[in-house]
Amino acid sequence: MKMVLTPILRFCYRIKVEGSENIPAGGAVILASNHRSFLDSIFIPLLIGRRVTFVAKADYFDDPKTAWFFRGVGQIPIRREGGSASQRALDAAKEVLDGDGVFAIYPEGTRSRDGLLHRGHTGFARLALATGAPVVPVGLIGTDEIQPVDQKIPRIFRTVTIRFGPPVDPARYAERGDDRLVARQIADEVMFEIRELTGYEYVDTYATREAEGIPAQEATEAPLAA
Repeated sequence: MKMVLTPILRFCYRIKVEGSENIPAGGAVILASNHRSFLDSIFIPLLIGRRVTFVAKADYFDDPKTAWFFRGVGQIPIRREGGSASQRALDAAKEVLDGDGVFAIYPEGTRSRDGLLHRGHTGFARLALATGAPVVPVGLIGTDEIQPVDQKIPRIFRTVTIRFGPPVDPARYAERGDDRLVARQIADEVMFEIRELTGYEYVDTYATREAEGIPAQEATEAPLAA
């Protein structure tokens, strides 16, 4: 999949990748990225050397137009019905990390519709504490200009910048791993780093319909990170 799609992606877009040396060459690692476009889940796994696993809405696997891609890159389908989607996502992520894999997640829980960077949920921080996996902050810039939320056809020949920041190591919090405030501290630290990587304005509110002034019927995603 990478051999076929990565050259196409680089032909259609001017892509700048910075800080890729911050991604460990081996071992478990969590990539925590801001989220502004459907294309975020395409750019990240295709542009780094290691295999990256996301959890994705099961709707994408039910739609033939997107199912081929998500299956091809090894994404994990999560259905919303029947229990906590957030917990199922985190359980699946733990399996990936226990196998020394790369797991990517959007701490904001859903795509930002107002152009702001929102407060991160703490699920990925708890996951880091439970597995010992370092968290690499990821800043994506420009993907929303290629395909904004609700736009079906992406624009081409635009610039995308992907920046990887220094890893946040949960080991320094090992003695306080059961403290909920520690997970909040890690989440806030990672979101601060993402703000530095992207330059996007940060607001200390979750990316919900109410916070962004979006009518309820317009939103289609539920957070995957509690």
